[in-house]
Amino acid sequence: MDNLQTFYGPNAGYVLDLYERYRTDPSAVDEKTRAIFARWRPVVLAEGEALAPGRAEGAPFAVEKVVAAVALAHAIRERGHLAAQLDPLGRPPQGDPALLPESHGLTEEDLVQLPASVVGGHAAEGARNALEAMQRLRAMYSGTISYEFDQVKSPQERLWLRDAVGLQLFQRRLSPQSSRQLLQRLTQVEVFERFLHQTYPGQKRFSIEGCDVLVPMLDELIRCALESETREVIIGMAHRGRLNVLAHVLGKSYQAILAEFAHTRHEEGVPLTDTFGFGWSGDVKYHLGAEHLLGGERSLALKVILAPNPSHLEFVNPVVEGMTRAAQERRDRAGAPRQELDETLPILIHGDAAFPGEGVVAETLNLWHLQGYSVGGTIHIILNNQLGFTTEPQESRSTLFASDLAKGFSIPIIHVNADDPEAALTAIRLAHAYRDEFHKDILIELVGYRRWGHNEGDEPAFTQPQLYELIRAHPTVRELYARHLQEQGLVTSQECEQMVEEAFATLRRAKQEVDEDPQRFEQLGGNGQNGLAVELEPAPPVSAEQLRQFNRELLRWPQGFTVHQRLARVLQRRADALEQGSIDWGHAEALAFASILADGIPIRLSGQDSERGTFSQRHAVLHDSHTGERYVPLQHLSQAQASFAIYNSPLTETAVLGFEYGYSVHAPEALVLWEAQYGDFANVAQVIIDQFIAAGRAKWRQNSSVVLLLPHGYEGQGPDHSSARLERFLQLSAGHNWRVTNCSTAAQYYHLLRQQAHSLQRHPLPLVVLTPKSLLRHPLAAARLEELTSGRFQPVLDDAEAQQRAQTIRRVLLCSGKMAIDLLASEQRSRASEVAVVRVEQLYPLPEEELLQVLSCYPSMQELVWVQEEPLNMGAWSYMAPRLQRLLASLSTPQAVLRVLARPESASPATGFMDRYEAEQRALIEGALLGEGGLLVEKRAAETPAGKRRR
Repeated sequence: MDNLQTFYGPNAGYVLDLYERYRTDPSAVDEKTRAIFARWRPVVLAEGEALAPGRAEGAPFAVEKVVAAVALAHAIRERGHLAAQLDPLGRPPQGDPALLPESHGLTEEDLVQLPASVVGGHAAEGARNALEAMQRLRAMYSGTISYEFDQVKSPQERLWLRDAVGLQLFQRRLSPQSSRQLLQRLTQVEVFERFLHQTYPGQKRFSIEGCDVLVPMLDELIRCALESETREVIIGMAHRGRLNVLAHVLGKSYQAILAEFAHTRHEEGVPLTDTFGFGWSGDVKYHLGAEHLLGGERSLALKVILAPNPSHLEFVNPVVEGMTRAAQERRDRAGAPRQELDETLPILIHGDAAFPGEGVVAETLNLWHLQGYSVGGTIHIILNNQLGFTTEPQESRSTLFASDLAKGFSIPIIHVNADDPEAALTAIRLAHAYRDEFHKDILIELVGYRRWGHNEGDEPAFTQPQLYELIRAHPTVRELYARHLQEQGLVTSQECEQMVEEAFATLRRAKQEVDEDPQRFEQLGGNGQNGLAVELEPAPPVSAEQLRQFNRELLRWPQGFTVHQRLARVLQRRADALEQGSIDWGHAEALAFASILADGIPIRLSGQDSERGTFSQRHAVLHDSHTGERYVPLQHLSQAQASFAIYNSPLTETAVLGFEYGYSVHAPEALVLWEAQYGDFANVAQVIIDQFIAAGRAKWRQNSSVVLLLPHGYEGQGPDHSSARLERFLQLSAGHNWRVTNCSTAAQYYHLLRQQAHSLQRHPLPLVVLTPKSLLRHPLAAARLEELTSGRFQPVLDDAEAQQRAQTIRRVLLCSGKMAIDLLASEQRSRASEVAVVRVEQLYPLPEEELLQVLSCYPSMQELVWVQEEPLNMGAWSYMAPRLQRLLASLSTPQAVLRVLARPESASPATGFMDRYEAEQRALIEGALLGEGGLLVEKRAAETPAGKRRR
């Protein structure tokens, strides 16, 4: 406090106020402060004036001028970005009156009279007075690069960031050679776009022009990552500029990209339904991903990955975060995974309209500091075109800057003009250093423009005529930087033109090679396995003694650890359940997980309330009743050879499921599960399900084995707690893209999990499981020990009782999940002596051979009835009907007809009234078992094999 340079902002005013109190009454301040002020020689001051330490003795000035100057300096640091020269098109910034001296009652003469120390910070060092220090401060915060740091909560981080700016730690003057290399890179970026524009006029490519400097920024970021010994960089971005990034950052050859532009013909002899071979559909070229290896030996190299992404612009964000977390974790030992944050760096490139507009952005930002999802900081870059298709910023967001959303998550923001390449590289170096230092997110808003329309077939002047007059007249960043280097004498105009011609020549040669042999460079085919039906092998059996040992350890916790009394009783019942044949759903799952870990396969499970389970069925994480301490028994198994991780997720489905999908892609050896709180809530993650899980393999050759656990079942809980929308998953089923199951017993679920875990490497497929609610503890769904130690997952379960009187069975009921248990548990079952209940446990791929084998055991079958809880227009009926008709046609029971029993068609999945639900369910069951039913049961005859309708 001896020198005012130590203080700036409100602190300086505070010190001066203390000094005034001291002068009036020394006892008004504490002893330590009195000792400091005692060393300041008092001088006679005019009324309303105060002495500024560090100023020449006897040269007083008004305290209000000091406070005003301090406030002005603080305003520049806090709001300087509002006056920064960020728009390459030269449109003036918004500005802010608080940035003007007169708003604080100051003139230039006042600032000349004040010492530089009132400005504080590094701007004051070496300055002759406050005016000169203030000018330096404006250059730091209101130039072609500016900063917003006040939202950062940590004082340590704010000080680090301000020191980085004030000391210009990352603002390096490029060497002549580096300057020429930067110009050459900008030339390659621009010429690539110009060549495509001229060669393939009107074809969509979503050009990067206007934000060309993004490629050198990524180059610099990768260089920083190499220096930090990062092993992997994972990039997520939408389609704007993607082809340029693929070519110049990911090393995808010009030939491969040009071949995709030329891919317009259909090869003779290849069926139109399978153009690319074995189920590959491919995708447009600006959605594809790539990998590139940089550096020396493979063990020391840096892998750069660009994740594929659909036109849902920002939905790749959580996928990249999940891939990053998977890359950072070591899962080869028992316990929790070990995370190494510096191993992998995630980079997310956003659009200026999409960043504030798409909710998945906020959902993903919310993950950054959560235990189960943190990746040690992501570097975000907003590629700001100042336009969203035809929509201007004031029509697409309620915030001043596209980046403002990030403030709510305490993320520091750097704004930079895309026409200043060297400032853009400064921003990158600062961002990487901050992430390296604090392992937190940071955001760069790169403010540029879009030279062409939203796509290259679009005319932007229809909607933004004045803006595009400016853009047409505006030189490119390559031209501007070339002029800058020419003025410095670093290059000649002839050298600049030579760079352009060499870049064009390289592209012309590439096109010539493609024209001569286009198939040589096409990368659209499959690998021969995709799309083929695969018979999954059963998992190796687990002995009864092993299961007993797992059970004992799962029910053991540390000495002194106190489990809630009621929960302890629930868990202790599992000790006897193995021998009593009453292993419920959660218990079977725990034993399956234990056996999978013993087989060396890591497990990750997340979802809302998944640690306990929505229905209090899991209790994988125990909490000490007195201390709140956590204990995870599955992380302490003596036989475990791999890690176990389980996390309660934030209240979101989209970002978390995207994260788990990305994790499963990047950790193919791990069993990755996402559990919805209720299956209905998966609706919110429909984009992830549609675009990534269902179609990612066909579009991008991206394998995932993520498991979706979706609680499903009608129990009178209303339209939002009944249906996992099975019909949607079945409509998306094709090309053996996943498996869809609806198990009816704990044993089936146990074997299904083990089968999935042991198929991860050889036959990776996502798995959709409709899990139960009321069946979790139902006696008919419970398993016996011998059912776990022997057998395998059965896609079809026959009716054991009906098999004993197979010759007399007239009606066969096909159903799945809870519907089957409701039928088997019904009091009416004893009256239905001519009815068999057959359970279809796997709906896709439909086990047709197993179904044929079961149905052929009922030679007297007259009716084959599909029974479902869902309304007729939902559930599995529309999927099952044509397939069951084909099955009937191949049976030697021509008299059999196909019928359906379901709730009537409805816009809502279920009723919200318990009495109505009970009436509906009773009618369904009676109609199925006794051939009797109320009006709620709709019966529909189907075409017979002969093509005639039975009445």
